[in-house]
Amino acid sequence: SLQNYSRSTWHFASHHGRVERDAELDWVAAGFGSAKGKVRIQNDLAGPGATSRVTGAYFADGTQHLDYDTFQEHIAPSTTSDFAFKGALRDNARTVWRGMIRVEEGAQKTNAYQENRNLLLSKTAHADSIPGLEILANDVRCTHGATLGQVDRELLFYLMTRGLSRADAERVIVRGFFQDVLDRVELEPVREALAAALEARIPQT
Repeated sequence: SLQNYSRSTWHFASHHGRVERDAELDWVAAGFGSAKGKVRIQNDLAGPGATSRVTGAYFADGTQHLDYDTFQEHIAPSTTSDFAFKGALRDNARTVWRGMIRVEEGAQKTNAYQENRNLLLSKTAHADSIPGLEILANDVRCTHGATLGQVDRELLFYLMTRGLSRADAERVIVRGFFQDVLDRVELEPVREALAAALEARIPQT
């Protein structure tokens, strides 16, 4: 899903997928529009060998507030989930990401991963990352990561020494920040639509 509504709207959505034996679910969730947004994404790994992958991207500016809740529910054994969300913020924008991996008692051999990484393009932007684990089985591999940072000054300086203006250098850094998100999207039409939406949000002046 690619949300790019006007700034006069509020966006509320709930997406729930159930993955049975040896099936695979590959999901893309992107948020760029609306004044405020609240999205819940839940995947239930309900059959042995089930695999779920969710790739998320958002770019907020102005006074936008985007909120994501993700839930990875491992019910059956030998299941895999991989949730990766990246976002960039500028102006007075705010985002909140809450991620939860839950592994049920019978879901041994679970392999679960979640990450949220944010790039702040202004001093007044604010991003919260709240990862969580709830593990009831003892033979699992569950990891999570969350980072928050501003544009790398050394990289910015290096690009400017190569002849780029500061604005052009920042655009290169933002494109590079989102590149691994685009690389995760296997369907070319979806990848192109996501790339175009991201490019439209990167300041051009």
